[in-house]
Amino acid sequence: MTVDIGATRLRRLRRTPALRNLVRETRLDPSMLVAPLFVRPGRGVREPIGSMPGVARWSADRGADEAARLADLGVGGIILFGLPDSKDALGSEASADDGIVQETFRRIRELDLPLVTIADTCLCEYTDHGHCGPLAADGSVDNEAALERLAATAVSQARAGADIVAPSAMMDGQVAALRSALDAAGFGQTAIMAYASKHASAFYGPFREAVDSTPAFGDRRGYQMDPANGREALREMDLDIAEGADLLLIKPAITALDLIAAARARFNLPIAAYQVSGEFAMLAAASERGWLDGRRAMLEAVTAIARAGAGIVITYAAADIAGWLREDR
Repeated sequence: MTVDIGATRLRRLRRTPALRNLVRETRLDPSMLVAPLFVRPGRGVREPIGSMPGVARWSADRGADEAARLADLGVGGIILFGLPDSKDALGSEASADDGIVQETFRRIRELDLPLVTIADTCLCEYTDHGHCGPLAADGSVDNEAALERLAATAVSQARAGADIVAPSAMMDGQVAALRSALDAAGFGQTAIMAYASKHASAFYGPFREAVDSTPAFGDRRGYQMDPANGREALREMDLDIAEGADLLLIKPAITALDLIAAARARFNLPIAAYQVSGEFAMLAAASERGWLDGRRAMLEAVTAIARAGAGIVITYAAADIAGWLREDR
């Protein structure tokens, strides 16, 4: 049988909005979105972050209000990052039961919102040197001391109401350490979302302004991954699954679409991806200047992340996207 190539017209299904909607392969839904929230001490605080238009630091009371707004929009979850009252070499406030993240979780839990609550489990926001764990004598991060501190932090976060803890320090063995500590403390139902593939990226700049976590010396390339390494990223994922991870997280998202696709093809765990601060800021800044249609560009970027295989997308545009999707129904 000879096929008349001239009769093949893929444009037939692109002709109208209704046709395009009917055959769309990748569909976004607010329930797959997770909104990062930055929380800080105080009351009644909403403090805009200059490098991330529309994003703010919140006090615990206002942060709980923002969580309620996100829930009303249908957003699936929130992930909290804390700015402590004080910092020290150990990042002690990260595991304090009266810490800012813990206080915010308790307030959110009192509201009984249909949101998944996720805690970023790291120390860089809490240490006075800005690294992700206590330092060894030579100035490097002490991996084993960091595991002890991360485990204590995860237990404190779970006690305050976190459904999921997300270790982002890129310490070897961190998932196993958290799983053991959570189980021993009676939090066997608390899930772990492993930052399994976290590259040492230039796209984290605005985040470091938001939480004042720029390292006082050196950088984090001794423990975060080289952006050039993809096979190593998959090895990290294998190890984290073996240690007990319930979900995998890949970041930055837009520069790791290949890894998202590879993870989706290889693993049966839920795959999350983080559209990080620099990715968001680029689109927001270009939109402010009229260089891009901000709404279309943001939706296109997040759709690409989902198309690559992420079932969960962490994005600072979660509220906007949820609103846009509601408008388009």
